[in-house]
Amino acid sequence: MAAPEAKTEPQLQLDPKYDDYEYPTIAPVPQNGHPGHTTPEQDAQVFQLRSLLEAEGFTDNLDTLTMLRFLRARKFNVELSKQMFIDCEKWRREYAGIGVDELVRTFDYKEKPEVFKYYPQYYHKTDKDGRPVYIEQLGNVDLTALAKITSQDRMIQNLVCEYEKMADPRLPACSRKSGYLLETSCTIMDLKGVGIAKATSVYGYLQAVSAISQNYYPERLGKLYVINAPWGFSTVFSFVKKFLDPVTVNKIHILGSGYEKELLAQVPSENLPKGFGGTCECEGGCMLSDAGPWQDSQWVKPPKWATKKGGEAIDNTKVPGPMGGDGTADAVPNGKVKEPEEVPIGGAPAPAPAPAPAPASAAQ
Repeated sequence: MAAPEAKTEPQLQLDPKYDDYEYPTIAPVPQNGHPGHTTPEQDAQVFQLRSLLEAEGFTDNLDTLTMLRFLRARKFNVELSKQMFIDCEKWRREYAGIGVDELVRTFDYKEKPEVFKYYPQYYHKTDKDGRPVYIEQLGNVDLTALAKITSQDRMIQNLVCEYEKMADPRLPACSRKSGYLLETSCTIMDLKGVGIAKATSVYGYLQAVSAISQNYYPERLGKLYVINAPWGFSTVFSFVKKFLDPVTVNKIHILGSGYEKELLAQVPSENLPKGFGGTCECEGGCMLSDAGPWQDSQWVKPPKWATKKGGEAIDNTKVPGPMGGDGTADAVPNGKVKEPEEVPIGGAPAPAPAPAPAPASAAQ
């Protein structure tokens, strides 16, 4: 009788030149193309993509996990993944006139408590799988009030900084606590009180942040719960999902006002704010607490972006501040200055036509 074959533990082929991970690197679920669950051909495509980018002069962000995310986003088409990476790096260097790395180190969103009265967007603890939970509430959006507090540019810059902080330190801390690699978040989008008029008013902002998410932060969506979805929303989504990759569709859950049972099946009650049917009541309010493993010294380590290369002093004067009462303009992504009325919160007064469906795998 033949001896049973020894079970092979999942492994990730690491590159000592770029891979310096201080957290687990194996995905918990054996999904094709995910860390620890790649084929020899996919491992070769990681090497090929990295080599092509090195030949183009790139030296940053060439670690294996990043290469795999860009390859998965383009169905392991090396040329398409290469172009996506190049476009992303160009955007990272130029964004807000100072670059993403400098922005995340220096951005001070002083107006956040006031902004959150009208448009809460925040990370709060974890779901049952250990992912960071991101919550966004559109129902209280008041464009007139927000325009007196901040600008659309700064709102987007804040979101970019939060994307960066999700990648490091939030996800590494969650991975250490869970004991396996976590690369995605669980998003709750609350549409309570959102009608057609309100949705249209923030169209420009949502379009801009959606493009950033799809193009520059691929493979970061784990699950999306759209709760308190208004009448007709499910019908619209049933049409839109025809253009989406089935993998992406399976991550999206459209729920009405009776969402609590399904949401609590994914997010433990003690981690879900009371306003959504959970039991959590953070001191000072859940939306400003930033509670999670990334606040626990047992799991968190200083993010790599916190240290500037070369030890140069950080110039905080380059970072645009909140819009003053005199209406002075903020810096915009290309570093030029626009008058506030040219970039109102929510985009141009007449919304542009709806964009074509994103590449099927871009926002997975």
